[in-house]
Amino acid sequence: MAATDPDGGLFRCDLPAPTGPHPVGTVDLHLVDTRRSDPWAEDDSRPRELMITVWYPARRNAEAPATPYATPGLGPAFDTFAGSLGIPAGSVDWTGIGTHTTVGAPVAHAARRLPVVLYTPGRLNPRFLDTTVAAELASHGYAVVAVDHTYESLAVEFPGGRVITPAPALAGELSPQVMKAAVDCRVADLRFVLNQLRLLARGGNPDADGRTLPAGLGAALDIGSVGVFGHSLGGTAAAEAMRLDRGISAGAVLEGPLGYGPDDPELFAPVTRTGLRQPFLLAGSSYTPELPFTHTHVAAWQALWKNSPGWKRDLWTARARHQSYCDFQILVPALAARFGTPPPAVVAAMVGDIDPVSGTDARRAYLTAFFDRTLKHRRRPLLDNPTPHLPDVTRID
Repeated sequence: MAATDPDGGLFRCDLPAPTGPHPVGTVDLHLVDTRRSDPWAEDDSRPRELMITVWYPARRNAEAPATPYATPGLGPAFDTFAGSLGIPAGSVDWTGIGTHTTVGAPVAHAARRLPVVLYTPGRLNPRFLDTTVAAELASHGYAVVAVDHTYESLAVEFPGGRVITPAPALAGELSPQVMKAAVDCRVADLRFVLNQLRLLARGGNPDADGRTLPAGLGAALDIGSVGVFGHSLGGTAAAEAMRLDRGISAGAVLEGPLGYGPDDPELFAPVTRTGLRQPFLLAGSSYTPELPFTHTHVAAWQALWKNSPGWKRDLWTARARHQSYCDFQILVPALAARFGTPPPAVVAAMVGDIDPVSGTDARRAYLTAFFDRTLKHRRRPLLDNPTPHLPDVTRID
């Protein structure tokens, strides 16, 4: 990861580059679900609108522009977040963080039958906040589709510069009832997006504004091979989407609580009672060094584990923390190194004391191995045996 201060003192850094053989392209799509009103909009007749980003293996194209990390309209929202960490507003170039991807490049000639992986981020997190994993998977031959959950994400910018920030009901602490409604809405979002990808694979253009799509994208999608991963609230949504949609073949839960409130079985998500038949991966860190987020210590995870007869893995990263499962693992330490804030205790509470690059390498390697095994049906010993190259991750049986 490289960090720079260009003219004017604006901070930028580069995310770790993808390790796969393919360059990576991206495209944003504006989707409108005319059959569903938005449960969070002030106008309850307004159809549900989403922005998604697709990462995919691309041809090398020197003329394709670099993909910005964040769209320009998200700057104020990100500055507010940075301000909560003590970083002065306007001091970070959020669009200029290096993504190692390009916009709209044609799909790689060798990219045929790309498995599709959906991503649903943590609460308030925008869709691009795990660009490191999305680009990594795409470089290894996947189409990765990240969803912004409108009125829940920190900010969503639509074509024309319209920006939607969180609904009041979703901005503060969530009651169990609101949390369940948020998960249910996310699951409906994921299933709608999957249906729109089926339209794309049949040769249609699901973009509400009819924008031109990258050459070869629809024909390259393998809609019969679909996975999902989600972080935090997105992890719960990913598991519930797998329960309800057998068109999703595998999924990873990254510190998803699998419930809607305190550790009360009455508030556990339905998937903990029904279990899953599809293969799944649980990945957790530590609330504290003495309290690991694993199926042996978290009751909702234990229930899902016990009730799921198929293949499963539980991976514990002791030195990580909750925000280690997204790009904050890289960004927060880089910001702290540049600005002297947030202080070390806050950095450790957010992303632990794991080396940022090592932690990111582990997250990318294990998720790629998981989807290789479950969607491409390739043997991946990493999922069965520890490796000295990734010493921070422990398999929990």
